[in-house]
Amino acid sequence: MDGIHDMGGMDGFGKVEPEPDEPVFHAPWEGRVLAMQRAMGYAGAWHIDTSRFAQERLPPQVYLGVSYYQRWELAMEKNVVERGFVGADELAAGHALHPGKPLKRKLTAAVVKDGMTRGSFYRQSQAPARFKPGDRVRTKNIHPATHTRLPRYARGKLGVVQLVHGCHAFPDAVAVDKGDDPQWLYTVVFDGSELWGPDADPTVKVSIDAFEPYLDPA
Repeated sequence: MDGIHDMGGMDGFGKVEPEPDEPVFHAPWEGRVLAMQRAMGYAGAWHIDTSRFAQERLPPQVYLGVSYYQRWELAMEKNVVERGFVGADELAAGHALHPGKPLKRKLTAAVVKDGMTRGSFYRQSQAPARFKPGDRVRTKNIHPATHTRLPRYARGKLGVVQLVHGCHAFPDAVAVDKGDDPQWLYTVVFDGSELWGPDADPTVKVSIDAFEPYLDPA
């Protein structure tokens, strides 16, 4: 979807200034938010792309006005309510008011100790790949109302396929509970001038990973 989260190429936000000796967490609650997010993901409550889509739906003034882990926390509030794990009245009350909805599995200290691994996003291909390294492609100028991994600055642009990564679960479908819908994934390289215009540094090249539904032959 088009929203304030898709900030690539936008001006006016100032330069990125890394924090010297930045701590892992700025406050203990940030660590708890990370733990809750990992626990709900492990339990199968929702997919990582569902979490991203929930953040993307935050109002612009909220998205820009809160910290990184606050976005995570607000997105979790959306997901637990929309998926029936918690009622909005329970969030307001700060405690349970209804019987809980069971989860597929529980994240325990033993699981964390043994080492958590993220599941693979590779999927069986449903058709041959349309493109190969060296092919010239043009990204589609799409503006879906839901989640997409194609950034606005790279839409309707001419690039060259550099790598083919195989088939993966398609985030655009997963985020709205339409299944994995496996799609081929490519690294596509663009000249800076194609993305940013004639004033761009002529030596700049930008690579993005783009799913096949985002691409047309050039």
